[in-house]
Amino acid sequence: MRVEDLPKDPHKPYEDVMAMLLGTCFVALGVTFYTHAVLLTGSTAGLALLLNYITGWGFGVWFFAINLPFYYLAIKRMGWSFTLRTFAAIGLVSLFSELTQGWVQFAAVPSLYAALMGGALMGIGMLMLFRHRTSLGGINILALYLQEKHGLRAGYVQLGIDGLILLVALTQLPLDRVAYSVLGALTLNLIIALNHKPGRYIGVS
Repeated sequence: MRVEDLPKDPHKPYEDVMAMLLGTCFVALGVTFYTHAVLLTGSTAGLALLLNYITGWGFGVWFFAINLPFYYLAIKRMGWSFTLRTFAAIGLVSLFSELTQGWVQFAAVPSLYAALMGGALMGIGMLMLFRHRTSLGGINILALYLQEKHGLRAGYVQLGIDGLILLVALTQLPLDRVAYSVLGALTLNLIIALNHKPGRYIGVS
């Protein structure tokens, strides 16, 4: 039997809400690891982290602002339901990332551990959101659109764009910070690429 012939099992509203809360909390905790170790990730989150380091303004403020222009593409290509879920998720990550800075304090975290654990937490959080038709805006919207319309793996699309962002970061951060950031980006995107294949997960929201 083909996957498309299997009966659909729609997510219940409380499952969507739980996934959004847990997913955004995972992402916010991953961001906390990164800000403590002065690392970067890709997509709009990477740009928000970079601007946070340069200006001193909080990650949450930049993350929310940078994503505003991408809502048009989300509405046009992915529909209002997806867009509203994404808007809520971005708002929660922006909020939780600011709150988590006060909730979680690190005396010392090795850069390698921060890169791998932070990347893993963000990858798992984003995977939860993807499976409930939610994204974190920006490049995530483009990656999901390309996967749904053309079968391109969202994780691989994201990985290529993230590489460009990390190259730009070389002008602002020491080489070792960028190298650790690359490891974190690989961890994040491999989690998505290996677990979010077209047709593998048939739950719908």
